[in-house]
Amino acid sequence: MMKDWLFIAAITSSHLSWFTMATDHQNPTSKQQNPASSTFKLNIYEQENFQGRCHELTGPCTNLQEAGVEKVGSILVLCGPWVGYEQPGCKGEQYVLEKGEYPRWDAWTNSRRSDCIFSFRPVKVDSQEHKIMLYENPNFAGKKIEIVDDDVPSFHAHGYQEKVSSVRVQSGTWVAYQYPGYRGYQYLFEKGEYKENTEFGAQVPQIQSVRRIRDMQWHQKGSFHTSN
Repeated sequence: MMKDWLFIAAITSSHLSWFTMATDHQNPTSKQQNPASSTFKLNIYEQENFQGRCHELTGPCTNLQEAGVEKVGSILVLCGPWVGYEQPGCKGEQYVLEKGEYPRWDAWTNSRRSDCIFSFRPVKVDSQEHKIMLYENPNFAGKKIEIVDDDVPSFHAHGYQEKVSSVRVQSGTWVAYQYPGYRGYQYLFEKGEYKENTEFGAQVPQIQSVRRIRDMQWHQKGSFHTSN
């Protein structure tokens, strides 16, 4: 009989309508000091290091090119979190973006497979509590690892060395990674059930680290920090 692995950390529209007009480069430091009252806001710059034309986004956009953005060179997240996608229509590789600066493409991904972003949507974080269960096989079968109110940089370090084919999110919003140390492809998990790996955007059932997504409602800085 197969046994479950258990780890519990007891630390108890139209996209155009969301854009402003493109402007010349604006200083990201000054904009961070005076964020707008909007719940979600990010600035897209067409060149690296916050140079070139700037586009302000406050809601979902399924096709950046149709909205007049030629290329995403750098990103400044003022209020978030957000998720960007490699393809239009919120498809393809995912990039989770929390409050902060992303001066070039390798600041929002380390998979190094693509430097393109063609769509964005905000991510709603509506719970301070977090609980996620990841299963070896589809339809929530086989061994599992259960995580409560903690970030886990390595499943292997906690005795779970299986594949991840299905996931249940009971509370909170999470981002999982293909490899330990929060590396590789990213997979966004919001509250709900994912019966097989294709439902969370993975071509292969491989997840080896996971962390909670931060939000300014629950965390003052609104972003993830590796140090305690």
